[in-house]
Amino acid sequence: MNRRRTTYLYIILLLLSGCSSITQEEKPNIILIFIDDMGWADLSCFGNTDAQTPNIDKLATEGISFEQFYVNAPICSPSRIAISTGTYPQRWNITSYLSYREQNKKRGIANWLDPSAPMLARSLGTMGYATGHFGKWHMGGQRDVAEAPTIDQYGFDESLTNFEGMGAKLLPLTIDETGKVGRIWEEAEILGEPFTWMQRSEITTGFIDASIEFMEKAVEKNQPFYVNVWPDDVHSPFWPSFVQYGLAKEAGKRGLYLAVLEEMDKQFGKLFEYIQANDRLRDNTLILFCSDNGPELGAGSAGKLKGHKTHLYEGGIRSSLIVWGPGFINEKVRGSRNTKSVFSAIDLKPSLLKFAGANALDQSPTDGENVINTLLGESHTSRRSPIYYSRPPDRKNYYGFENLPDLGMRDGPWKLMCDYNGGRPELYHIPNDPGENYPLREEHPERAQAMIDKVTSWYQSMPVLNMDHTPTSNQ
Repeated sequence: MNRRRTTYLYIILLLLSGCSSITQEEKPNIILIFIDDMGWADLSCFGNTDAQTPNIDKLATEGISFEQFYVNAPICSPSRIAISTGTYPQRWNITSYLSYREQNKKRGIANWLDPSAPMLARSLGTMGYATGHFGKWHMGGQRDVAEAPTIDQYGFDESLTNFEGMGAKLLPLTIDETGKVGRIWEEAEILGEPFTWMQRSEITTGFIDASIEFMEKAVEKNQPFYVNVWPDDVHSPFWPSFVQYGLAKEAGKRGLYLAVLEEMDKQFGKLFEYIQANDRLRDNTLILFCSDNGPELGAGSAGKLKGHKTHLYEGGIRSSLIVWGPGFINEKVRGSRNTKSVFSAIDLKPSLLKFAGANALDQSPTDGENVINTLLGESHTSRRSPIYYSRPPDRKNYYGFENLPDLGMRDGPWKLMCDYNGGRPELYHIPNDPGENYPLREEHPERAQAMIDKVTSWYQSMPVLNMDHTPTSNQ
């Protein structure tokens, strides 16, 4: 029986028995897994026949898979900001991946996320949660930007990151088929201590081990936890284990990618087994698993979807989402696929706050909507408002696509893309045309114009930052 229903029945029985003291229901634990550069069709449970991901697939068979879940940017840093804050990354002037200071300046973006941003971790911390981040950060502190805020300033009690974040970190070594050892980024040490060098192929396990240790400490304190596990996998360069490297290399870029994908799945098996083997955690933990954006060209796959990472086409912004939680998801919908509900990463923050038992409406800025009933399989409701996008400013021509559209929006079944001025609009009915092959602007001119007006108005309403970090407007 669903754990929450069991709890409600128990409360009713206590009331009927005249008991005057009812303890508060234990708050649920939350684990958010955010994979790097994994395509919509890369999991075997989403159609990959070239590689197998049995541990992740098991989450799907015991949970719910969502086919029309979107992240809020087709590239790393802004996508991570959206899922962390419940807001569009344009509000923080981070619309591409954070890089060297000079390159950020050239693209007109900030060097790091404002630490006052409305972080999910901070909100849950105020509710008594232990909060931990383990894995890639990439929201400030990278390349030569060494004075960015540390991760704990964003509401996390403990963190362990890679070479794109401030605080304790794991730095990647490589080993090829000859046994030669190298470093992916020689200068990673400039971002400060403490750091540990370890093989790139094992770093996901390093993050998982640290997250388990953090969870165990929270359990000992009878404290609920919120944990990010954000591995470097499956981002290039691709370095599977020494045993796999030589054979995978013979299969080219795709072969190396698939080897990393399968090894990542094996490493996540340790985390899933830890949760599933503990009755208290299994029945009171919600796991959400998705990717930050679409795949790199020649590596991962978006299946029938058009485009790749950096594109506003479906392949760049749609992610395979799996939600697992046997204590919260009704047995009747376990193992099901939701093909109808349309929502995005910014909706996770208000949904998870509601799930965690937030009593008052969060007063911080938000663009997300509460879709917790959809996440738990109790509804097929979609978000009400459109989902808006602007492309990375340095990606007008990329991966073989020339003169890419600047703006995009998904509104119900409809998808529109256009330039900043509304020019060159493309209109698609996504349920009928997920590959975006048949534009319908001429058949629906009024709908197209209405969507052009909405997306250009949205973009003009977004604040930007001058180089002195003073908020201004796009208008």
